[in-house]
Amino acid sequence: MARRVAVYAGSFDPVTLGHEDMVRRGAQLFDRLIVGIGINPEKQPLFTAHERQELMQRIFADLPNVSIECFTGLTVEFTQQCKAAIMLRGVRTVSDIEAEFTMALANRTLAPELETVFLMATDRYSHISSSLIKQVAQMGSSDIRDHLKQFVPEEVIEPLMAKVR
Repeated sequence: MARRVAVYAGSFDPVTLGHEDMVRRGAQLFDRLIVGIGINPEKQPLFTAHERQELMQRIFADLPNVSIECFTGLTVEFTQQCKAAIMLRGVRTVSDIEAEFTMALANRTLAPELETVFLMATDRYSHISSSLIKQVAQMGSSDIRDHLKQFVPEEVIEPLMAKVR
């Protein structure tokens, strides 16, 4: 039987509990899961790609079938370079479904051999986004660290606070 290799790509700036949940669930579904940290030169990320990679390697150190890699260019091309047959995508809201459906159709045109698999966000994480977390961290009071535990893995809190202060 062929190995099931999937790519879960995003900016992960910063990685959230929703991202963590998606990776842990994906690690159970696939033989190998490659988390691709997309580098968009037109964006000004809070964390460098290397910092995001290091954080995620710590968070997922207990998952031997998960690797963390950085890439530039199209996700569909990165997925092909990884020799993966599946693109894993998370869906939080109805508006996510519309955008993800459009992207999946475009990817199918570019790489018909790839399948896109959608996982619905766990309800307690469906409202979390990286941009929300950055806003909470930047505008929150000094005791915001305790509240951030509801949004990001423990390993992210101190580096996040160092970036926004």
